Formats: sequence, structure tokens, C-alpha cells
Amino acid sequence: MSQEIGAGARGRTLSFYGKLLDLIVIALIFVMLLTLLGALVGLAYDFAVAVSTLHEAAAAQGLTHIHSLVEDLGQGLVIDVLSTFVLIELFRTFTDYLEFHRLRLRVLAEVGIVFVLREMFIGLYAHRMDSTELLAIAALLAVLVAARVAAVQFPPRHNET
Repeated sequence: MSQEIGAGARGRTLSFYGKLLDLIVIALIFVMLLTLLGALVGLAYDFAVAVSTLHEAAAAQGLTHIHSLVEDLGQGLVIDVLSTFVLIELFRTFTDYLEFHRLRLRVLAEVGIVFVLREMFIGLYAHRMDSTELLAIAALLAVLVAARVAAVQFPPRHNET
């Protein structure tokens, strides 16, 4: 009888823990959604400012100084777009956890791949990445891609009883 009471208490505790964890993940998803919407609004604002700045510069200075201005504004927009993609992948990680109640290696590898690509593109676009750093990032990217391929090729087995 005492084992049945212990098992019932353990079951209730685990059920409470699962529900509490779901509420926390739902709150995190809500925060991520607000963050993603803020990033999109910020991206739209930055784009509008870039177009306005280019228009004003073209009217005031002609086309002579536009090239460096376009490069500076374009770099900021590229960073914003790539950061938004990272947020989208993180958002997908949280929603996958809520749906499957586990973190899937495939999804985590995809988040890592997007983040590493973001850093690589930013470094290359800004011309501040040397060959050693580029090779190290390429090796990290290869490991993440291999982890993703392995996760797809060898999915976890579920014990169905």
C-alpha cells in the first residue's frame, strides 16, 4: 500500500513538473514572439532610414559618395536580416520543444548552422576575417552539418510499450 501511495505522489509530482515546464516554455515562446516582432519592426525601420539616407545623400552630394554610404547601410541591414533568421530558428526550437517535449538534435544543429553562417557572413562582409578564423568557422560548420545529417539518418528509437 505504501508503494502505491509513493507511486501516486511521484506521478502527481511529475505531472505538476511537466505542466509547470510547459507554462515556462509557453512564456518563453511569447517572449520570443515579441522579440521576433520587434526585430522585424526594427528591420523595417532600419530599411526605411537607409532608403531615406540614400535619397538625401543622392540629392545633396550626387553619386560620388553614395558607394561608401551604401556599403555601410547595407552591412547594417545584412546583420539585421541574419539576426532575424537566428531568432526564427530559436523560435522554432521552443515550439518544437512544446510539441515534442524534447529538444531535437536536428533542430539544435540547424540553429547552430544558421548562427555560424550569420557570423561568417558578417565577418566576410565586413572584411575582418582572416584565413585561420575562416578555416576554424568552416570546421565548426562541417561538424554541425555532420551532426544534423547524423540526426536525420539515425533518429532516436521510441520504446512503445
